[in-house]
Amino acid sequence: MRILGIDPGIGITGYGIIDANGDDYNLVACGSIQTDKSLNCSKRLTEIYEDIKELIKRFNPDCAGIEQLFFFKNQKTVIPVAEARGVILTALEQEGIKTGEYTPLVVKQVITGHGRATKEEVRDMVKRYIEINKNTKLDDTIDAIAIAICHARTMEADIL
Repeated sequence: MRILGIDPGIGITGYGIIDANGDDYNLVACGSIQTDKSLNCSKRLTEIYEDIKELIKRFNPDCAGIEQLFFFKNQKTVIPVAEARGVILTALEQEGIKTGEYTPLVVKQVITGHGRATKEEVRDMVKRYIEINKNTKLDDTIDAIAIAICHARTMEADIL
């Protein structure tokens, strides 16, 4: 099963695409959609929407996992991130991609075994599950891969 994991953001949206077969995960592609701060919000959202549609067209995922908004320390970013999630969810829905939504707490729990894991602990566990390029350093990309693995493991648990 091919899974698209997405860590939404207005400035950086991380993505990770994996093939999952039971407990065997293979990284197909990963990266980020980065928008220019100097553009107005609608142009940035359009770019995210179009890039997500292109990823779907190019990699043909069977399903997707996306991070839910859970808690925001910075009130200035909560609305733009919610808007980015909205255009991403719209693109997924238009393409008929079934989507699971996971809070950061749930992703950390599924990936590391405890919901208060650090970024480093999540990164280390992602590396245990799947071989990633040493140049993959962006937290948003690692988080997106973790979300894809979380979705695979959650779906597997639901099937059993």
